[in-house]
Amino acid sequence: MKKRVVLSNVLFAVLFLTSCSLVARADTAADLQNQINAQNQQISSIQQEINQYQKQVDSLNAQKQTLQTSLKSIDVNRKKTEAQIQQLEDQIAAANLELQQLGSQIQTKQQQIASDKQALASSLRSIHNADQHSILDQILASNNFVDVWTAVDQQLQLNEALQSHVQQLASATTELAQQQAQVGSTKNQLSSFDQNLVTQKGALDANAAAKQQLISQTASQQTAYQKLIATKKAEEKAFEDQLNSLQSQLKNINPSQVPKSGSGILAWPFSDAEMKHCVGLQSALGNPYCITQYFGNTAFATANAAIYSGMGHDGVDIGVPSGTPVQAALSGTVAGTGNTDLVPGCYSFGKWVMIAHANGLSTMYAHLSVIGVSQGQQVSTGDVIGYSGMTGYATGPHLHFGVYATAGVQFLTLKAFRGSTTGCANATMPVAPKNAYLNPLSYLPD
Repeated sequence: MKKRVVLSNVLFAVLFLTSCSLVARADTAADLQNQINAQNQQISSIQQEINQYQKQVDSLNAQKQTLQTSLKSIDVNRKKTEAQIQQLEDQIAAANLELQQLGSQIQTKQQQIASDKQALASSLRSIHNADQHSILDQILASNNFVDVWTAVDQQLQLNEALQSHVQQLASATTELAQQQAQVGSTKNQLSSFDQNLVTQKGALDANAAAKQQLISQTASQQTAYQKLIATKKAEEKAFEDQLNSLQSQLKNINPSQVPKSGSGILAWPFSDAEMKHCVGLQSALGNPYCITQYFGNTAFATANAAIYSGMGHDGVDIGVPSGTPVQAALSGTVAGTGNTDLVPGCYSFGKWVMIAHANGLSTMYAHLSVIGVSQGQQVSTGDVIGYSGMTGYATGPHLHFGVYATAGVQFLTLKAFRGSTTGCANATMPVAPKNAYLNPLSYLPD
């Protein structure tokens, strides 16, 4: 009879401790989930706002390039960037709430594991104490066989309960490890959000500086704006002539050093969402990639050979709003960065980044509003390396994307080679012989 009471108490203790651990902190978890849901709803609302700004940007890009259009475009891009910054801040807040929620879940899980361990230890001690006499001794000593068999049945139930709790303990331990891994992933995501926030704020500052510079250069007069564009074009033409002269005098690379062309070797330097947006502009631009200027001498250069040996555009221009995240087209090492705008009168690449890849290709990203990487840094395909803009020679926001044979690339100033005296003479930039400039469309996905 005594053993039956002991076993009943043990079984009750196991069930009670487990139920307490499962109920703990339920209210706090529900509150956190409500906050996370509200944060995600706000993020979704801001995304709709960003989409509306994008429509305005597309409309302005289709209009004639005038001073007022340019100023309005900068303002809309600024509002879009501000909305993106708010979205990033909300994503950071949501990630912090998720970390808090995971922390609470981990604490609850740890309490559950501790309770299960305590219940198991208590049960094992009780069984040990109750098992000092064998079942045979209890049968011989008992005057009531019903009590004996009831005790045996309860012991079997307890053994099953203990086995179940051992399994629950193992499952809880596995779940705890998964939650802790998720915390690490969320922290990494948070770090990425923080970095994107810093660079997006840099893009916002660049937008403000661009507007102020444009106003100061033109004194808000349309005629002055048109004159400024004409001056930029003339100086950019002088720079191109000097650059072509330099390229002609550099030693050509061996064709065997040029990587074999093939569609999809590189990724487009923008997110999938941005590229899908370009598909919607196909009727206006004549292509689904937002390309506003092709490689080479012709308007459509998709059929060009991989090695370009004539004079013409040495990359492709992709029309995207200022502040659009620019991604690495392939894993590699940042070979160099620069800003030709630091040299007065140099209308060329503006802020640029070049990445060298293991397959013998190098990719060039120019006219950025913000540079997000530094020389020597390792990057992976899809990493954000900066944000699009209209620095250097650009009458509208776009990305100049170039592909080079790495074997032919040098970083130097035009003045260092043949004593150039153009506005860009003292600006450092990547240069290469003409047959090292490759058609990007020979390597990008169709």
